[in-house]
Amino acid sequence: MLVTTAASSRSMPAWLQALLTEKFFNACLIHQEARKNEKNIFCLDCCTSICPHCFSLHCSHRLLQIRRYVYHDVLRLDDAAKLIDCSSVQAYITNSAKVVFLKQRPQTRQCRGSGNICFTCDRALQDPYLFCSISCKIDYILRTEGGHGGLSRYLLECNFLPLPDDPGLMTPDTVLEPVVSARTSSASGSYGEVGCWTVACTAATDFVVRKKRTTALACSGHFRPAREPGHPACSQASEMSGGLISRRKKTPQRAPLY
Repeated sequence: MLVTTAASSRSMPAWLQALLTEKFFNACLIHQEARKNEKNIFCLDCCTSICPHCFSLHCSHRLLQIRRYVYHDVLRLDDAAKLIDCSSVQAYITNSAKVVFLKQRPQTRQCRGSGNICFTCDRALQDPYLFCSISCKIDYILRTEGGHGGLSRYLLECNFLPLPDDPGLMTPDTVLEPVVSARTSSASGSYGEVGCWTVACTAATDFVVRKKRTTALACSGHFRPAREPGHPACSQASEMSGGLISRRKKTPQRAPLY
């Protein structure tokens, strides 16, 4: 895990120390009753996490969006590279964007392979990379180079860091399509789910019935005896196949009760 001693705290800027120790995606205490109140934004100027409803109070600050990937906090590589030298940190692709893990991830067992592993936590990595997360790289720099002078070479000056135009950050209710458009007059249940499901099931059932009929036609033609058209066996087989295809389900005949 990241070294959080007094010496390392003095070696790191306040915003970096808060970024690596903050817990994200918890409900905002100020906007407990609001929807989408998860704290997924980090304010570098205030060194705290905020939710999208707090954005109006921090709109002129440097803001960093925190994302989730396999249940862990990640930063988009383009955003993280504006603050920290992310070279040698393994990146992953999610939603067509490269991301890097923010904190060290716990692992249940030690890596026993002889391949490339993280310099800090021994997690298996792809060949070109040396660290599995930003936290692991910073921890390694503090242990090997030490002092603010060693870490400052990997920190970048960024005076302006706006949030990306990401519709997934928070979608206002005013831009959502009305739910009533998906309802049907005969639908029951909330938000028209039952009505839409009924229509989908009807269409699927009709498709299956038509598919079965087509399959029966194909099978009857495939297994038809290779005889001349005038042969009695051929006529009898044609009548039988036609009767099987055109026969409809009738009332089942049950055995008498004794």
